Amino acid sequence: MFNFEWLSTPDGWIAFLTLTFLEIVLGIDNIIFISILTNKLPEKVRPKARTAGIGLALLFRIIMLLGITWIIGFTEPLFAIFSYEVTGRDLILMLGGLFLLTKSTREIYHKTEEVESIEEDAKQTAAKNMIGIIVQIGLLDIVFSFDSILTAIGMTEQITIMILAVIISLVIMLIFAGKISSIIEKHPSLQMLALSFLILIGFVLITEGLPGELSVHMPKGYIYFAVGFSLAVELLNIKMRKARDKSKS
Repeated sequence: MFNFEWLSTPDGWIAFLTLTFLEIVLGIDNIIFISILTNKLPEKVRPKARTAGIGLALLFRIIMLLGITWIIGFTEPLFAIFSYEVTGRDLILMLGGLFLLTKSTREIYHKTEEVESIEEDAKQTAAKNMIGIIVQIGLLDIVFSFDSILTAIGMTEQITIMILAVIISLVIMLIFAGKISSIIEKHPSLQMLALSFLILIGFVLITEGLPGELSVHMPKGYIYFAVGFSLAVELLNIKMRKARDKSKS
């Protein structure tokens, strides 16, 4: 199953580097979701929660890679609704999208409608519910892992390349997860932007999960470009506000 002959070929290295880059890009939404959830925990336990969440993602993806035949089977029709065939992949994407929409909307509500004292109480409750947060991360890891593995299968047939690309991308996620989490928590406007991004991803998952011809595939590049542009504008706004506050003081 494991073959390292690709190390001696240019095509093998190109496939490996390309797939690693794509896995890192596809992991952006995953790491934002993990950051949003773990920021609800006390600061001392956040690194453990992030490590557990990313560790679950790695576990799920390797299991899925080792069971490629089983994963490909998810693209086979399970049943039909009004002549539209529904696959296991469709169900996973739609349920994952609905989960993201619900979770992100609730988080926005809590951050805009709840008073600070209630948020602090919620944080203390979350400290006792770390396992619950990790379970939520694990559930969405399955959805993101499914998307990631289908991309890997489309890029190469080498299991070794797939596993190494997934491991490297998740190690990079683990390295930068703490920094991204602290930046998101420090700036409320970035929290809203991140949650809005997750709502967009949830909507995209639902549209891609619709059965048959109803399915609409939206290239992730367009989504990431739009979010990247919004992020750049917001970072300029943050810099401008800092400069204004500094001039006033």
